[in-house]
Amino acid sequence: MRSQHPKELPFLVFANSKGEIEEYEGLQMAAQSAANYCKPNLEDLIELPEGSELFTLPGRLPVGIEKESGEPALLDTDPYDGTGTVQAVAAFMAPAYTSLYTTAYQTQDQHSPQLPLFAYTAVGWYDGKFWVTGFRSDRDKRQDTANFDQDLITLRTRKKLQQHPHNRLIQHLGKCCLTYCCPAARNFFLNRWEAPLPCSPVCNATCVGCISLQPSGCCASTQDRITFVPTVKEVSEIAIEHLTTAPLPIVSFGQGCEGEPLLQADLMERSIKAIRKATSKGTINLNTNGSLPHAVERLAKAGLDSIRISMNSAQLEKHTLYYRPKGFTLKDVEHSIQIMKRYQRHVSLNYFIFPGFTDDPDELAALSALIDKCHPDFIQLRNLNIDPEVYLRAIQHQPTQAPLGIRNWLGQLQTAHPDLQFGYFNPQVKK
Repeated sequence: MRSQHPKELPFLVFANSKGEIEEYEGLQMAAQSAANYCKPNLEDLIELPEGSELFTLPGRLPVGIEKESGEPALLDTDPYDGTGTVQAVAAFMAPAYTSLYTTAYQTQDQHSPQLPLFAYTAVGWYDGKFWVTGFRSDRDKRQDTANFDQDLITLRTRKKLQQHPHNRLIQHLGKCCLTYCCPAARNFFLNRWEAPLPCSPVCNATCVGCISLQPSGCCASTQDRITFVPTVKEVSEIAIEHLTTAPLPIVSFGQGCEGEPLLQADLMERSIKAIRKATSKGTINLNTNGSLPHAVERLAKAGLDSIRISMNSAQLEKHTLYYRPKGFTLKDVEHSIQIMKRYQRHVSLNYFIFPGFTDDPDELAALSALIDKCHPDFIQLRNLNIDPEVYLRAIQHQPTQAPLGIRNWLGQLQTAHPDLQFGYFNPQVKK
């Protein structure tokens, strides 16, 4: 049985010149909240979740905590040979876990490479285990590593690909499943829970942290974007079978492997009508940036059950700096939420968690005001996958007060909005 928290603050971990990860008992692990180094509390630490990964951070030196003084300290050489180079280490936690702090490091110089699009959670070593600053934010096990048998996934995927050689969308999802190990695509081929319905090769935003399209010379996108617009037949062939045969079925437009699905509102509207003509089962969901309220209304009328709107910030300036929108503003996003609520549909906010900014008092005030104004039902606590320094520069973060801490931020939200639900995944909508 796993210990809930360590008995002592874990030791700092670092990567040596060979890329091997080692612990250093001369320093305790530190954590970071925006530009602030801190000493995590024991209750902020859990064992590294199964399915998580550890990354080395090139061009970044690890920062730890001196045990005697409690002050941050830089580790700039290998403590075991006195001369070797070292790199900071971070954890990329498995789905359903939310980060409380990012890893503590110091970038060496301006030539240090930009970090790829992952979340960088603080990690340490104690009692033979890695410990991270995070918590489980959703008990749903739909993307837990233990639920994925790769041999079975490969068998089921290849079989379905052979059965549907002319359905381009199924073929695309096959690549997502077998090449990128996308949990949603894997669950589709295993015929369970939530299945993806990507449909848009274009977007009306150029998000700083877009995971499917990045400018040349920048960090690489983590997956290829879909290159075609599927037909109603291709979409409904997937959705109808999934909704009528899978347990707790959800089908979702708007995936990481596409642009903005609202730009394909006509396709989605016709697809939803075709799906609902065949079955009333399950949940039809849309993951979106919420940019086109008139399109959202069309989809609500057609039978869309739920919407998940992604947001990095409830402040107009910060939202604009991150999304770099083309033809829409945060006001349009708010209007989309209000339209779905007018039609009595479920609304989630896919609210990107970034310690030090998310829990900034000004951001909390803005989010709380948006909740009071628009009345979303649910907040998904998703870690923002981005180089921390790139993000803070992009949104021009200049705090006027100290961050609250993610735990404190969450507690204040729950107190102020007792009817609001929190989690990580798109919930099954009860009808």
